Amino acid sequence: MIHNIDIKKTAVDTLALEATAIQKLIDTIDQDFVDVTNTILHMQGRVIVTGIGKSAIIAQKMVATFNSTGTPSIFMHAADAIHGDLGIIQKNDLIIALSKSGNTPEIKVLVPFLKQTGNTLVAMVGNLNSFLAQKADYILDTSVEREACPNNLAPTTSTTAQLAMGDALAVCLQTCRQFSDRDFAKYHPGGALGKQLYLRVADLSDHNGKPFLAPEANIREVIVTITKFRLGATAVIDQGNIIGIVTDGDIRRMLEKYEDLTGLTALDIMTKSPKTINREELAVEALQHMRQNNISQLLVVENNTYQGIVHLQDLLKEGII
Repeated sequence: MIHNIDIKKTAVDTLALEATAIQKLIDTIDQDFVDVTNTILHMQGRVIVTGIGKSAIIAQKMVATFNSTGTPSIFMHAADAIHGDLGIIQKNDLIIALSKSGNTPEIKVLVPFLKQTGNTLVAMVGNLNSFLAQKADYILDTSVEREACPNNLAPTTSTTAQLAMGDALAVCLQTCRQFSDRDFAKYHPGGALGKQLYLRVADLSDHNGKPFLAPEANIREVIVTITKFRLGATAVIDQGNIIGIVTDGDIRRMLEKYEDLTGLTALDIMTKSPKTINREELAVEALQHMRQNNISQLLVVENNTYQGIVHLQDLLKEGII
């Protein structure tokens, strides 16, 4: 039977409880946290993150974040570790073990084996008097007063604290390494995010052809050129210099303005001082220019020399938008 409960209040109370727990983590950032960060920065090995149950899930997320921000990391399930996966660990690795209680049977069995390897052991733990905390070289304190679960049983607040502490460590490592957006792109080559970070204007415009006309080109030549390249525009070039652009919109405005098209040239209908972008700029920069100027094309240049056109449709096809 469903009781009459205030769903909104329950949700707000849960978030407030978890937010308070994260806020209290600020007071736990001590010299151990600094030492762990410096050890990881200067070691030759990898970060091995292990845990059991819900902590194992958080450990996997930590590994994903570490790897994507420049810290080589491997997940090792605490239960599997004692059945062969200890072979993952190499002599220069650092091990982070996650556990709320620090006293689970799997952790108690695993920790002595971890100590035998001589690797640095970091406990991310919610019980500072636990077996894990006592055996660790460093402690990252993720203690919480209670779980958000109404029975104070299901890992909720405690796993949120672990997640936040893991993020704090990853960001510190990333910042210390001066890990830039270009570095980030190396680890995220797929999808829209990766493309925003590495795809250049030239990667798009080089496939589009290079439509251009002399200023004296007649209207038929203008229309044929725009139609041929299917970019909705053509550059107007005079003695190697860009002097204008003729777009589909310029053609429509010409038809509204002139009844007699005889004798009209590209020079008569072009837009002067067109917007340009360097071919080495990121494609996402081209998108920003188009949005700022409410246009669909940019002329691509290199050393002020015309190189082609990048179109809004190119960005759409690549998922930049």
